[in-house]
Amino acid sequence: MIKWETRSHRESRSRRVKTVMAISKSYRDFVVEQLERVAPVTAKSMFGGVGLYAQGLFFALIAEDRLYFKVDDSTRPDFERLGREAFRPFGEENAMGYYEVPADVLEDAAQLEPWMKKAIDVAAKAKRGKPKRSR
Repeated sequence: MIKWETRSHRESRSRRVKTVMAISKSYRDFVVEQLERVAPVTAKSMFGGVGLYAQGLFFALIAEDRLYFKVDDSTRPDFERLGREAFRPFGEENAMGYYEVPADVLEDAAQLEPWMKKAIDVAAKAKRGKPKRSR
């Protein structure tokens, strides 16, 4: 993920500073392998991170070697109860609808399955709620 920050407007010209969130190939491969134990997954590189799709739905992402699942009001408390962090590519005040998956959940297929299925369900609900784009 690439993060842009604008420096102080006191400078003669506004400059943009780029921060790249690195993803290691070994972590990406590990995550995909673990998720594939539950359901088929497609990983696509995007903005320096990785978008993860199941059933054609964008349900998770990897940034800075951390896995995040899509959440909504019904699933967010599960993550917050465990002290998990929201994905915040643009600073503290700009949380996105993804929360970090606990490492012990990722490493255990029996635990991972319900978490992953909930994230896929959240993605499906979100997609149904969006108006279709005309071409």
